[in-house]
Amino acid sequence: MTKEEYLAQRKTLVENAQTAITSGKLEDAAKATQAVKDLDQKFEKEATAQANLDALKDNNQFKDLSGAVASTGAPVATFTGKPQGAKPADMFDSVEYHKAFMNYVLNGTKIPEQFQNASTSTKTPDVGSVIPTTIMQKIVEKMESTGMILPLVTKTSYQGGLNIPTSTVKPVATWVSEGSTSDKQKKPTGVITFSYFKLRCAISVSLETSVVTMGFFETTFANNVSEAMTKAQEQSIISGDGTTQPKGVLTETPADGQLITLAAKDTLTYKTLIDAESALPLAYESNAVWCMTKKTFMQFVGMTDNNKQPIARVNYGINGKPDRTLLGRSVVLTDYMSSYADTVQADTLFAFLFNFEDYVLNTNYAVTVKRYEDNDTEDQVTKAIMLVDGKVVDKNSLVVLKKTVA
Repeated sequence: MTKEEYLAQRKTLVENAQTAITSGKLEDAAKATQAVKDLDQKFEKEATAQANLDALKDNNQFKDLSGAVASTGAPVATFTGKPQGAKPADMFDSVEYHKAFMNYVLNGTKIPEQFQNASTSTKTPDVGSVIPTTIMQKIVEKMESTGMILPLVTKTSYQGGLNIPTSTVKPVATWVSEGSTSDKQKKPTGVITFSYFKLRCAISVSLETSVVTMGFFETTFANNVSEAMTKAQEQSIISGDGTTQPKGVLTETPADGQLITLAAKDTLTYKTLIDAESALPLAYESNAVWCMTKKTFMQFVGMTDNNKQPIARVNYGINGKPDRTLLGRSVVLTDYMSSYADTVQADTLFAFLFNFEDYVLNTNYAVTVKRYEDNDTEDQVTKAIMLVDGKVVDKNSLVVLKKTVA
């Protein structure tokens, strides 16, 4: 099967699948989708087999190996010329180059001229050697911190319009004498309603790239999408506006006495943490954790209390992961909020205490992946969609630290 035949068949199958989906014929769509996958696998196997065969064609001329002995005592094969016949699509992915590269790394044997660019002015001593293509198949992306907040919150999967009753008043028991009664008490309740917010992530790959490195990109797609959607959800959990995305923790108004303010002349001290811990109600302190950026946490490192005991501790477990605490309370680090600074241009929320179990993230429509072709550019577009909403259902465990300009 040629490349042109493969592309034509694949385009027809994709169009059939799209037509079936549009017509509501989901069974036919599933069959057409499977046919696309089968075609991709078949083409990949044929291409691999053809490349392997091309690499072996007429590759039977070697120099006398009697005098070519590597430092390890093993004979070293030397090519006398370029392989005859058709070349593989990528010569650096050929069997010959893999062998030549191995000899270069292990024994220092020079890479044959057929794998070098004769027109270049760069000399062999200037560079090493090109690593075989299959070893280089890795996308180098900037790493980001994700997945630290999402596992801590309460997750639900109810239809939109979910109402969670809340109450700020509890009945009071009274002591009564024999034969006496007590007053009947009403228990007023409020309600928190969850709605819909669409989270969408789309990745476009050009037709040429999808054909050449289709398997490579498909293996990285899931990681890219999951990381992007996790980051978006975690960012909304911390600072979402509640209008176009879930409402974040820092968007809530703390209960009376649970907003600790540092004036412009104030700095971080031991008393700052004491004030925050004092503001946290006793009933909520067992599962509350600190949340701040790593830069903010590091400003507590080295700080001691009146007994010269360190306030911040970083312990390293068997698995090597740091375990950070402030006054014995766990610290969760995040990049989705501002760091503390002695001088700020605007009022800044730089740290908070909170029990993340009091935040409910409701997923109304789980992640669904769809694939389609852009008719204008022939790009292959893959998109992931989910409907999600989130809110703080009990803010009594929330204590916020704020640095002001006043």
